[in-house]
Amino acid sequence: MVASKYRDRLLSHLVIAVVLAAGAAIPAHAQITWTNYTTGSGLGSDTVLGVYAAGSTIYAATFGGGLSVSPDNGTNWTTYTTGSGLGSDLVFNVYAAGSTIYAATNGGLSISTNNGATWTNYTTGSGLGGDFVLDVYAAGSTIYAATDGGLSVSPDNGTNWTNYTTGSGLGADSVYGVYAIGSTIYAATTGGLSVGVQAVPEPSTCAMALAGLACGGYSLVRRRKQA
Repeated sequence: MVASKYRDRLLSHLVIAVVLAAGAAIPAHAQITWTNYTTGSGLGSDTVLGVYAAGSTIYAATFGGGLSVSPDNGTNWTTYTTGSGLGSDLVFNVYAAGSTIYAATNGGLSISTNNGATWTNYTTGSGLGGDFVLDVYAAGSTIYAATDGGLSVSPDNGTNWTNYTTGSGLGADSVYGVYAIGSTIYAATTGGLSVGVQAVPEPSTCAMALAGLACGGYSLVRRRKQA
């Protein structure tokens, strides 16, 4: 029942996002040719909740059918499931960077650093705010996981996690989407859009730190000369 609720909301959001993106990027008079991929084409399920693409590789997050990946623009598909190491076959969303794939599932955040050959699953036991991971984004070594228990952020590829909730200032603990640019984080919650800006050290603080290093270095050189 809970999974169905999330599925319906995500599907409605996905339809709106696709329509808006198409309207913004494609002229109204343009003709679009569509190709539909289903289980008959090799997908794990006909209900696709999320999608990402990079170059000729397509990643399809499916409802109950795992994560389906095509390396050749949809000609061939490989589907990853719990049998492959995913936390769940219900995959809400997906992101990829290079050979690393991030799958947001209702059984945790599943990450593969070798194009799907092996997977590591992160859950509340690893430090996530919730095991229902509805969206994921990554930039460099920093991972952002939108969960039903807050926004979980790891600065070191999943080794350590910090979870942000309403107590931290989020609009709600149910986070449906996440994105980040530089030091700014955008969290789509059931209580509004929460935008967080990571604190940057004050110039005076940096100057004091640099001055301290300079003084320390000067003192060390002076002691060596005196010796």
